[in-house]
Amino acid sequence: MKRLVLIAGMLLCFCLQGFADQIVLKNGDRLSGTIIKSDGKALVIKTDYAGEVTVQFAAIDQITSTQPLHLTLKDGKTVAGPVATADGNVVVATGGSGAVTSPKAEIVTIRDDAEQAAYVKALHPGLTSGWAGGVNVGFALTRGNSETKNLNLAFHALRKTSNDQIKVYLNSVYATNDAPGATPAITADAIQSGARYDRNINPRTFGYGSGDFQTDDLQNLNLRSVLGAGFGYHAMKSGSTTIDLMGGINYTHESYTEFSRSFPAATLGEDLTYKWKPNTVLTQSLYFFPDLTDGGEYRATFNFGAVTKIKKWLGWQLAFGDIYVTNPPAGKKQNDILFTTGLNFSFVH
Repeated sequence: MKRLVLIAGMLLCFCLQGFADQIVLKNGDRLSGTIIKSDGKALVIKTDYAGEVTVQFAAIDQITSTQPLHLTLKDGKTVAGPVATADGNVVVATGGSGAVTSPKAEIVTIRDDAEQAAYVKALHPGLTSGWAGGVNVGFALTRGNSETKNLNLAFHALRKTSNDQIKVYLNSVYATNDAPGATPAITADAIQSGARYDRNINPRTFGYGSGDFQTDDLQNLNLRSVLGAGFGYHAMKSGSTTIDLMGGINYTHESYTEFSRSFPAATLGEDLTYKWKPNTVLTQSLYFFPDLTDGGEYRATFNFGAVTKIKKWLGWQLAFGDIYVTNPPAGKKQNDILFTTGLNFSFVH
């Protein structure tokens, strides 16, 4: 009897070629259209009359597709072909190995051809693919009773795959007082840049390597280089919020006009990304770098940023950063605060 039911299911699957995909809910409602994807918790079907509709997967009683679908099962096996429901199971009419039957509860993901192609590409993208980011530009000029100019530039880019991610950033501020005899003539000249590579160990933990570089003319800092590595933990990873906690070790070299020094230091920090509104993203990070050769000395950094989209490629940004050093050169302040705001030009490659 069971064999007859399976055969009937397969016949139904093949006979429906040319018709729309269909799902039947446990309450008897039916939706027809094109099944796009499912993560085992919800299923997305594109209908002609309501666009994309998301349905809770547990509420579905039957699934029928005329197009090939790619199903991933709990045992890691992937099967592809038109799908039908028979005897409470899902039957996939694979091209070469015949029908594959699986309980609906064993289905982990469902993807159509386009979603499957995008998923495979995301697993092994080229190094130049998958980048998203933006360029921030701000400029101010005064003439008359005051003569000043201020230019701030920033660049950030992120390449994220299912297994790893690369972050790259650069921030710079340059300002002058152009009034005759003004001292100092340069009132700000600072650059911060760096990159970090994260590699997932499992869904919650990752290893990272990073390099950060800073210059600050008014603090007499020619170059600060910080090369570090360590491990991180995804404390929160939801649709709108991610929080990463990190710990590791770094090697810091600082070259000031007056002297140079190098020392190992610990790295303790957290990164937060929050999608506040559909068009606004907030970022925040706090890091603490205690000198391992002198327990009384340390460096701390705090950064906050926001980008609000005006158009797909254009937005307004603001960024605030504070770097605190316990032992700057004599006569120099311990805090350096950097605030910028201006236009953001975003890109995706």
